[in-house]
Amino acid sequence: MGKVLLIHNPTAGDEAHSKEELVSQLTAAGWEVDYHSAKKDSWKKADTKADIIAVAGGDGTIGKVARHLLKEADSNATPIGVLPLGTANNIAKTFNANPDTAAAIAAWHGATVQHVDAGKVTNVPDMSYFIEGMGFGIFPYLMEYMKENEREYESPEAELAEALKQMHRILWEYEPRHCHLEIDGTDHSGKFYMVEVMNIKSIGPNVMLSPLADPGDGEFEVVLIPEAQREKFSEYLEGRMEAETEAYHFHTLKGKKININWGGTRIHVDDKMVQLEKGIDVSIELVPGALSFLVPQNPSE
Repeated sequence: MGKVLLIHNPTAGDEAHSKEELVSQLTAAGWEVDYHSAKKDSWKKADTKADIIAVAGGDGTIGKVARHLLKEADSNATPIGVLPLGTANNIAKTFNANPDTAAAIAAWHGATVQHVDAGKVTNVPDMSYFIEGMGFGIFPYLMEYMKENEREYESPEAELAEALKQMHRILWEYEPRHCHLEIDGTDHSGKFYMVEVMNIKSIGPNVMLSPLADPGDGEFEVVLIPEAQREKFSEYLEGRMEAETEAYHFHTLKGKKININWGGTRIHVDDKMVQLEKGIDVSIELVPGALSFLVPQNPSE
């Protein structure tokens, strides 16, 4: 069929997702495989002129590869095929990737290529791009808590449930902060629990803040959780903890250029938490069609 550059997080998934098993599944499907571990730097020097760049891992691994590709001049030349091995798999769900890796590989045949936007950020240490989202408020505190209290969970579902529980707790302990916010030159400043610049529908423990988001429509969805919506957001999180699936539609604005000055210091860029100096102006600019992803037409097959 052609050549696949496989970038694999060997610590994600289980024995069914080992290097040997993934390479075997790809070769059985007719692909020539160039394997690289995401835990080593060799993948950054690999030849990206393959037919597919397969990324086997969770959102963190996919984001790391995507942000590296975005620094290349022809970042959207080779489509990314997602093999989901993570806990939340927000990116994989965005692009209809089957959680069964063999089925996901089979679904590449006949898949369409979707050009995907990215966010370019300035004044954020060590971060230049994002593909999932970037935000301020309670979510970075959740990320910090989960990292500091890292432990083994019985299942991915148990880890997601704990994250939702802690997000709900943090919401009621957090004092909303003032944010100077400009979207395409219009002032939307106020006091918020969260400001999230979304490129996909969900973040973190499958928190669907922007159910109508389209990562290839040439606009961000800027989701605001102001002071007046704490109760509504709390109810949404409680519903998610009870496995309710109804989507909430929060105050959402569209835009391509966003300027933010947040009354705090913690932010996140994709799955990375970053500490800013207080009072720093952060700029975000949409880069249209910056990457390409394979989107299976029949992900369940």
